[in-house]
Amino acid sequence: MNKKVLIIVTFICSFQYFQAQELPVNYLENPENIDTNKPRNFFQKIGHFLNDIDTLYISPNQYKFAFMLENSNWYEYYRLSDTQDIPQTLFISPKMNYKIGGYFGWKWIFVGYSIDVKNLFNKNTKNNRRTEFGLSLYSSVVGCDLYYRKSGSAFKLRNIEDFIPEDYTDPIKKDIDGFSVNIKGVNAYFILNHKKFSYPAAYSQSTNQRRNAGSIIAGLSYSEHNLNFDKYKLPDYIYLLLDDAFNFKKINYKDFSLSVGYSYNWVFMKNCLANLSLTPAIAYKHAEIDSKTMDYPVLNNFNFDLITRAGITYNNSKYFIGTSLVMHTYNYRSDYFNLNNSFGTIRIYAGFNFIKRKEYRTKD
Repeated sequence: MNKKVLIIVTFICSFQYFQAQELPVNYLENPENIDTNKPRNFFQKIGHFLNDIDTLYISPNQYKFAFMLENSNWYEYYRLSDTQDIPQTLFISPKMNYKIGGYFGWKWIFVGYSIDVKNLFNKNTKNNRRTEFGLSLYSSVVGCDLYYRKSGSAFKLRNIEDFIPEDYTDPIKKDIDGFSVNIKGVNAYFILNHKKFSYPAAYSQSTNQRRNAGSIIAGLSYSEHNLNFDKYKLPDYIYLLLDDAFNFKKINYKDFSLSVGYSYNWVFMKNCLANLSLTPAIAYKHAEIDSKTMDYPVLNNFNFDLITRAGITYNNSKYFIGTSLVMHTYNYRSDYFNLNNSFGTIRIYAGFNFIKRKEYRTKD
């Protein structure tokens, strides 16, 4: 495999298999009676529970297959600050990466490849490669996000001007070494108003929202964060000024959280949908810090996190195009320093569905 190319496999599932199993043949003739057909077996009962919808508000997907092109961009930043009388703060974020890919969907799964465009043309990417994996499951009632992110070393110090002495004349470099991160986690949530409100309509294009609707969303999540930091690899005019609170080599913390928030689908014109979702979470963190010069205690505390989603899409059942943002924000606090980190993905996509399911085909 060409080492210049970073290939990422992404799955986006929507449980439409179960939905297809429960739809009656006469749906087009009498859509109001979609719920009158009782499920006949175990799998149909699960599908009925996961996709029990009000068809005045939500239209199910009518097609078996889909194809989509997508541009996705990963964003993240880290804010490290001490808790001294005169606090010091470092703002660190990586260089932006841009990926393009094609995806093929069948029933309940999208599978495809994404290529990091920057790595494709840059020969010096051995230490800067990033590994990403995302799996999103969307049904009417429940959803789940799984993610894994391992960064390279292509980070920049964004507030370097705060440290530069007035008499400093050497060339200024914002690129830094000695900072890397990997994150993995799972987020599951339950949609209370699932009969009228559709998450898949905004984020997996597997249903259509026909009328405005919102819902309270409750969930739980677990994540692990591993951060490596070596202040001695920063420019000398920075690390010589940093307090002892920045002497750590590693931060490993686990985050357990419970969340309750609200999401709203606004149908602002025919086939056009905008969604905004804010889900605050109360989080319990267990952290261990590795340092050669200081004895950091094991930390167990509570604080607040946030999951934000936003999306705009056009979907006429046959063709769809849109953009979406999913952002996770975490806060870590100790007696020595604080850490705030956010990461998320911006997607721009376009695609089409093809081959209608039997129950939607026009009868002669």
